[in-house]
Amino acid sequence: MLISRRLLLAVAAGTLTTTAFAQAWPQKPIRLVVPFPPGGGTDTIAREISHQVTQATGWVFVIDNKPGAGGNIGVDNVAKSAPDGHSLVVGQTSNLAINPTLYAKLPYDPTKDLAPVTLLASAPMLLVTGTGTPYKSMADAIKDAKARPSSVNFASAGNGTVAHLAGELLQKAARVKFQHVPYRGAAAASTDVIGNRVELYMSSVPTLLGHIRSEKLRPLAITSSKRSEDLPDVPTLAELGYKDINVDTWFGLLAPAGTPKDIVDKLNAEFNKALQNPQLRKKLNNEGAEPFGSTPEKFAALIKEEIPRWGLVVKESGARID
Repeated sequence: MLISRRLLLAVAAGTLTTTAFAQAWPQKPIRLVVPFPPGGGTDTIAREISHQVTQATGWVFVIDNKPGAGGNIGVDNVAKSAPDGHSLVVGQTSNLAINPTLYAKLPYDPTKDLAPVTLLASAPMLLVTGTGTPYKSMADAIKDAKARPSSVNFASAGNGTVAHLAGELLQKAARVKFQHVPYRGAAAASTDVIGNRVELYMSSVPTLLGHIRSEKLRPLAITSSKRSEDLPDVPTLAELGYKDINVDTWFGLLAPAGTPKDIVDKLNAEFNKALQNPQLRKKLNNEGAEPFGSTPEKFAALIKEEIPRWGLVVKESGARID
């Protein structure tokens, strides 16, 4: 198991208290960087949660999509921004826990250059195919991959993403070899899978659920330990015999290191409050995400624990970006 549900729940347990508030902040709109293109799971979660915070506080958020380098460009942009609470980023497993090992030189240190605010949500991965392929099940895809080694294309939103590494784990467990096709974001990859230009695609549930409901994509398996309530007919990889693959991606809010504690605490309180809103929780659940909330300290501890855990997966996969 790469990330324990118990670990996420433990992070979420220490929540919602703050006593000191910044008095003169915010003084202008808050730039919320999403380090991926519009239309992906990170983008969806950032927009839904920030909208709820705006409704409760009147704060204005400007979503700034800065994709590239597996999320590194957007995260680095915020890490190097003024620590005044007006630049934030929604980071996630790939750019905070995977990339420190995947990239030979990372332009930021996730444990030193950023101030964690709160864990926002988590979501499992889905393996899907286009409705124009002959694959009706995971067994069909595996059978074809064994018959045509390195010929079945497997798309992800980029090298070293959670989806890419989950796919590497699946190939190892199934003893097959896909041809990995990394894209510059989830939306572009979804388009090509829907158009049957690539056979398989792994991404988060929030990214894919709408396409599945509209019958543009066919789900083959989910990476969580149990079936999704939104997709009760989709088997888990464990049910299909791949018991060691249990993967979630998590999303969290961060500010530049050095951001005053009273601002971090105020952000933490308002975002955690938003995450308890029944309407927002229902929206996130409907998108396939599980809302959380945590203290800054618990989120920081999660990042530190996840870096070595994913580092082992990166090394075993042989993935490396120079």
